[in-house]
Amino acid sequence: MADLTVETTPIPGLLVVRMPLHGDARGWFKENWQREKMVALGLPDFGPVQNNISFNASRGATRGIHTEPWDKYISLATGRIFGAWVDMREGESFGTTFSIEVDPSVAVFVPRGVGNSYQALEDGTAYTYLVNDHWRPGVSYPALHLADESAGIPWPIPLDEAEISEKDHNNPRLADVVPMQPKKTLIVGALGQLGRALHEAYPDADRVDLFEGEGVTSLDLTDAAAVAAWPWHEYAVVLNAAAYTAVDAAETTEGRVTAWAANASGPATLAGLAREHGFTLVHVSSEYVFDGTAPLDPGHTEDEPLSPLGVYAQSKAAGDLAVGLAPRHYLLRTSWVIGEGKNFVRTMQALAEKGVSPSVVDDQVGRLTFTGELVRAIRHLLDSGAEHGTYNLSNGGPAMSWREIAQAVFERSGRSADDVSGTTTAAYAEGVLAQGNPFAPRPLNSAMSLDKIRATGFEPEDALAALDRYLA
Repeated sequence: MADLTVETTPIPGLLVVRMPLHGDARGWFKENWQREKMVALGLPDFGPVQNNISFNASRGATRGIHTEPWDKYISLATGRIFGAWVDMREGESFGTTFSIEVDPSVAVFVPRGVGNSYQALEDGTAYTYLVNDHWRPGVSYPALHLADESAGIPWPIPLDEAEISEKDHNNPRLADVVPMQPKKTLIVGALGQLGRALHEAYPDADRVDLFEGEGVTSLDLTDAAAVAAWPWHEYAVVLNAAAYTAVDAAETTEGRVTAWAANASGPATLAGLAREHGFTLVHVSSEYVFDGTAPLDPGHTEDEPLSPLGVYAQSKAAGDLAVGLAPRHYLLRTSWVIGEGKNFVRTMQALAEKGVSPSVVDDQVGRLTFTGELVRAIRHLLDSGAEHGTYNLSNGGPAMSWREIAQAVFERSGRSADDVSGTTTAAYAEGVLAQGNPFAPRPLNSAMSLDKIRATGFEPEDALAALDRYLA
């Protein structure tokens, strides 16, 4: 008996599945859709939500060529068909064709945007298909004339002898077909420093934030009606750069509410939508989910139990747990983010230029993460198809204290490193609290192990090299 196999075709993503039929005098049995086995052999884990059956009463019934906005897995319950597929996605493979005769031992996975057609070769043929999205009224998609000369499909039964619907007789030729566009990318939190950096890398992405901006639409993830009205099914990837990062203000009554809404409820909403609509969710978190007691070498690891100290940290940890429930997710834990706008490096640069000699904490140790490096890592994970899950990400090089980073900035600004004195986190906190301001506990060790993301082929740039370029 033949083994279960998955074969590629000239059309990217179109796969042929050959499966064993277990039969005796009574008939046969097959595992028509076996997620674990088939995914292990290369079939996408496409998350079907509907099972349809199409019955063809007479030999010669011919359907298609229809290009649908969902992935599809077709197989035969009884009879035989000739299947033909035409790639109608935008790109180099547009117009590529593939055909095969299908019996109950063969199934075909059809990716979104590939036109499909079937011709019944026996009376009483029934084929079944799984799809990973629901039909919506008013949605149109490309169709192709069955007799298109450029497709050159070798129909076993001549089309002038086949039974074809009036609609399929009137479909356009390939030269007149508008290619199907790929699903889009959405940036959430587009007005923040990371959101702006992501826009540079993904200029065609849709962008939303809590408030409207130039090219940015307002979307409040705590507004159930607004979330329900948004067309989530149009997206392949959602990049969540939204966060409440006022660590100390999160300790106040008002800040606590805002932190939990942005850092926990928002990601939980996106994770649920990712499960429902099948998009990949990319979420950026923080090393604050740890209490900072891990050894400096190797630093915090991805599988370490969460141990958040303050309100901000607790809300981020809750968001991490929610995002982990999305079937396709990349959760990047990062530290000490530096981008465009106000940040620690720019503050130290301004102090150096003004002749100020600051006192900076020297018992908090970690690594800077420049937004460009974070965006580069996100693109790498998506483009390489790395295993979904949690990854630590910062710039590379040795872990440094905030004071050492400030000294590096001063040196690059023409000042002496000795102009930056040290203090402890406890002493700094006393001064803040004495002024009546809130102060959140900090992890003293923010350094994270980068071994997991390095194993995907990504090598983080040294933080000091990135600092040189940032200040240039």
